[in-house]
Amino acid sequence: MPAERDPGEFDSLHFSSVAGTRFADVEWRDEIGSTNTELLDRARSGAPEGTVLIADLQTAGRGRRGRRWTAPPGTSLMMSVLLRPPPGPLPPSRAALVTLAVGLAAADACEQVSGVRPRLKWPNDLVIAGHDGADHGADRDDRKLAGILAESITTQGLLSALVVGMGLNTGWPEVPAELEGVATSLNLEAGTPVDRTLLARRVLEGTEARYELLCRAGDGAGAAAVLDEARRNSATLGRRVRVSLDAPASNGPESGGSWLDGIASDLDAEGRLLITDDAGRVHTVAVGDVVHLRPARHEA
Repeated sequence: MPAERDPGEFDSLHFSSVAGTRFADVEWRDEIGSTNTELLDRARSGAPEGTVLIADLQTAGRGRRGRRWTAPPGTSLMMSVLLRPPPGPLPPSRAALVTLAVGLAAADACEQVSGVRPRLKWPNDLVIAGHDGADHGADRDDRKLAGILAESITTQGLLSALVVGMGLNTGWPEVPAELEGVATSLNLEAGTPVDRTLLARRVLEGTEARYELLCRAGDGAGAAAVLDEARRNSATLGRRVRVSLDAPASNGPESGGSWLDGIASDLDAEGRLLITDDAGRVHTVAVGDVVHLRPARHEA
């Protein structure tokens, strides 16, 4: 058998900035506690927009609800960016749009670098979709490829800083048995090694283009364009879902307590998920964990 190779040896040379973007300070670390935590600390000390941290290994990575996020060294792209959104186009209520923008940038980057295009699972995951939306679609669960975590610092009701972190699986030798059918890695989906450095550059380029749209003042056309792209690339919209609510849905008691079942019907102007329940009522969900339910089988 051939000797195992370090996934990192397939990477191109590190870069310190990305021309034509605001990402002028890109720092690479062999090991860090959490790229998000480090950038939040720097933001409080006045670090400028466009600071980027990328690590081979995180020892205290985090996901939503404080979940731990770990990966062996060199097998994932672990990256956080520091943004300072303009208060007009991007108040705190619209911060979720930046998460969508980074997710779309990552989906593009995956396709450009590996030929594999993941889809967006609301609110903050990239998945390899197991169902194409048709009645005869593949009966598989979606497999998680990446998670995105946005954390903000607000001052007098305004976003003074937004740190968006992502962990994207790129170089797994195989899917661990306990994650079979649940998670995957880009190299396994593509059948070829993935250049994490090139992938990071493409993510930052795509983030710049979409973030620039979100920062535009005026009629909101830029944000609408990002939302339309998110709808087209969604693995969630049109699916029957079950949402574990972190906060009450807009229709409160009618959501059935801490769970809400229905069809994911749309995204609103702030990136919140609209769920149409079986009685036809529409609920607006700002935060919550989503489970994609398989379509019911119809017996002949």
